[in-house]
Amino acid sequence: MMLKEKNGETITLLYNDIIKLIPHRHPFLLIDKITDIVINKSITGIKAVTFNEPFFPGHFPGYPIMPGVLILESMAQTAACLVSYEDQSLSLNNLVFFTGIEKAKFRKPVIPGNELLLKINLISNKRSLYKFNGKAFVQNNLVASSDFSAMLVNQEKVK
Repeated sequence: MMLKEKNGETITLLYNDIIKLIPHRHPFLLIDKITDIVINKSITGIKAVTFNEPFFPGHFPGYPIMPGVLILESMAQTAACLVSYEDQSLSLNNLVFFTGIEKAKFRKPVIPGNELLLKINLISNKRSLYKFNGKAFVQNNLVASSDFSAMLVNQEKVK
């Protein structure tokens, strides 16, 4: 069941909510909004792709394209919000690291002015290891997809 406010509206998370869930900040926070949260199941992230993105001047000057690895990172950040939203204490002392990327496909370029819709499904989780399937859309057209896994790691162990 999709999470809803008491008035029946679907819960939407914006910048101030997102930064409480994941440690990413500008210029590396690659999601602008979170919608359609279904705990332990799925989440949707939205990234407004603007010409001012710091990667565009150097990624195909004259024909700016969002790098595929950053589309995958957007998926991962959205997935991390799903994990952290369920148990917000996880975001206090844990980081989420990629452990695998499989079946990544990039079908169409993402350019300035596009709105990237990131649909993430949780496939499984065992302890601190999570597996996801992600799809990225622009105007209902699939532009990228991947299965990926990530692990929660205590920040103290990373130092």
